[in-house]
Amino acid sequence: MTANESICDHCGLPVPSGLYEPDAEHQFCCNGCKTVYNILHGSGLENYYKIKSAVDSNAQPAATTGSNYEELDDPAFQSTWVTESDEGTAEVELLLEGMHCAACVWLIERLPRVADGVIDARANIRRRTVCVRYRPSDIKLSTVAQSLDKLGYAAHPARGKEARQIRLKEDRKFLIRVAVAGALAGNIMLLSIALYGGEFDGISDAWRTTFRWYSMALGLAVLVWPGRIFFTGAIAALRTRTAHLDIPIALALASAGIWGTLNTFRGIGEIYFDSVGVLVFLLLVGRWIQHRQQRAASDSVELMLTLTPSSATLIDDDGNTKRVPIETLQAGMSVQVAAGESFPADGTITAGITTIDNSLLTGESVPVTSDAGDPALAGATNLSSPVTVRVQAVGEHSRIGKLMELVAQASEHKTPIVRMADRIAGYFVIIVIILAFGTFIAWTMIEGPAIGIEHATALLIVTCPCALGLATPMAMSVALGRSARAGMLIKSAAALELMAKPGTMLLDKTGTLTAGATTVVDTYGDESLLSAAAAIERSSNHPIARAIAAAFDSDLQATDVNQTTGQGITGTVNNQSILVGSVDFVLRSTNSEIPPELQPKLVRLLDRALTPILVHGSTTNTFALIGVGDQLRTDAAASTQSLQKRGWNLEICSGDHPRIVESIAHQINIQTHNGGVTPEAKANRIATLKETNTGSAPIVMVGDGVNDAAALARADVGIAVHGGAEASLEAADVYLIQPGVAPIVKLADLSRSTMSTIRLCLIISVCYNTVAASLAMAGLISALIAAIIMPISSLTVVAICTRAGKNVAPTKSATISSESV
Repeated sequence: MTANESICDHCGLPVPSGLYEPDAEHQFCCNGCKTVYNILHGSGLENYYKIKSAVDSNAQPAATTGSNYEELDDPAFQSTWVTESDEGTAEVELLLEGMHCAACVWLIERLPRVADGVIDARANIRRRTVCVRYRPSDIKLSTVAQSLDKLGYAAHPARGKEARQIRLKEDRKFLIRVAVAGALAGNIMLLSIALYGGEFDGISDAWRTTFRWYSMALGLAVLVWPGRIFFTGAIAALRTRTAHLDIPIALALASAGIWGTLNTFRGIGEIYFDSVGVLVFLLLVGRWIQHRQQRAASDSVELMLTLTPSSATLIDDDGNTKRVPIETLQAGMSVQVAAGESFPADGTITAGITTIDNSLLTGESVPVTSDAGDPALAGATNLSSPVTVRVQAVGEHSRIGKLMELVAQASEHKTPIVRMADRIAGYFVIIVIILAFGTFIAWTMIEGPAIGIEHATALLIVTCPCALGLATPMAMSVALGRSARAGMLIKSAAALELMAKPGTMLLDKTGTLTAGATTVVDTYGDESLLSAAAAIERSSNHPIARAIAAAFDSDLQATDVNQTTGQGITGTVNNQSILVGSVDFVLRSTNSEIPPELQPKLVRLLDRALTPILVHGSTTNTFALIGVGDQLRTDAAASTQSLQKRGWNLEICSGDHPRIVESIAHQINIQTHNGGVTPEAKANRIATLKETNTGSAPIVMVGDGVNDAAALARADVGIAVHGGAEASLEAADVYLIQPGVAPIVKLADLSRSTMSTIRLCLIISVCYNTVAASLAMAGLISALIAAIIMPISSLTVVAICTRAGKNVAPTKSATISSESV
């Protein structure tokens, strides 16, 4: 087998030619895969490969980091994240990178076979977490994390554990409520079948009375606990003077319960407890489905890794360094931040010079050069060189912490939406009460008060808006499920209703309209000179250098590479000195002027808001020009045009340079655009639009960074795009798995389709209630007829709800992602 044909024995990916070992029995694409392969075979865990092959897992290299995880043994970390028991065991939940299939779950749960002292490990593939129970006397937590890392799963503390436990407790309580309602409804229906059968074939008075009393007992039990949620909601709605569907539902259930109880004691008349049980059960099922769909979308967002690191490298008074949890940092301490790491706190650089990527915090697409005395913000990425930072603010006192506080405040002031069904409920209650009162008066005058009460109660029961109550949650649930398969995770069903009507949409530039990554967009000059530049740039970690290195296939080798931070890089390729950098740096270093043939090319790059990079070869004395930038997404122009055709008013609101924003706006024909906008100004812009918005058109914000989080929270609908920071995902109502603007068009179409389905269901529900009310007023409704027509109306609505979002087709990658939701 040749190097070109060799594949990794662990992950199945091709082996790079530089790592191919002709005499070796096994080949690996990286050292991480080699480490994991040896551990698995040394621990008797070879079955991992059989399971991996069976589930047809995508090939992924082992993501080992080699970290010692010493910060996990710090007392501050232990007190925050580790739960100890009286039996001498401890439990911790860790978030894992690289867990993506059933084979991963199988391997992670075999952790006790790899690490002595681990009692058990329970993996959750949906949340990408593992709950590890271990004996601290036998093994350190850092050793547990190292064992996971050696298996290819880098470990991080799973934040928000307490909140998840509270939600889990609430979920279990609601499920018990649904189960009890279902059990009681089933038993009441069995008793009702006996009573209905007795109406045709005869039944003794003793058994008839017994079955009615049993039905009353079970029916009242349904109302007292499972059905109490509707009475609580109705009382709250009345206190706040807001229309809510719980009001007519509670009125119908109360009428049925009271009149059924009186008729049971009287021994005559209909008791309706079978209808009460079925109604409560169906309505609770509808609410549970909706609740789970929204929770799944919210949980999937929480899988994202946190923006700020969970640990930092602290420099003590003696100059020694050690990893400590972020919770131990205080103002005045010094930390070391290596190239590629995120800054753990706000501070000032005291030693070193580097370039910093602030794009997630400020929206600037171009990294900035920072030296001693310059500020560094928590969450920003150190790109090129290690630096020492003196801590000034940590946690909630940092810039990112204050932004998160702004997000929380905006979320609290977000106006809750009044759903269409709730708006109808306000009119519905008044009409039903008037009709019931009229029915009572009319039949009292004709047959007497007993018959009047009987028919009025029948009217209230059969017009209980069960179908009306099922329409919105069922249609929303179907739409939420289809949206997940189409790559849109919707945390709030209210967002679907709002997006159905066009309004004003503010678009961030970086990562939304553009790819969010620096790439080579255009080149001019000799190809051999460009290849030489790529060979030199492979030695640098700067985003522009990585873009140039990735843009050209080059087998050339560079020597004597020397980088001038923030300006350029030099090196020798094929005995020729190559200089790559900014135009001013290269011309100043070579004491030259840019060739006349490249001058118009340079102007063209600047007009397109691209960063020009000049390349010079000393031997040939030739120049080449490279234009790099954050390239406009291929779907941006067509998608924004589609949104405008649907009636949306689009604006660009970005923290990037105004000239770059103006260029992007011109390319996609958006008239209103603002650059250099701070995170606070974005939130204020949303607030201003909402204050001046006299209609019901929504104000929508689309973004991906922490600088967008406050605006996302304050907008009527916040949409976080693929690859965004955790802060923006938490603040948003919708998270788009697929990159680009096209999913937003899908979201608008899905919303319109869903609302059309809901309107159809509501029309059918109103028609049903009109017919049922007419029959009840005419005295033609019996308990048997009510038991038949009420489930039929509900099932009809459920069937129609399956149409919601039918025009939105899933994509392959989105389907794979949604399987984990």
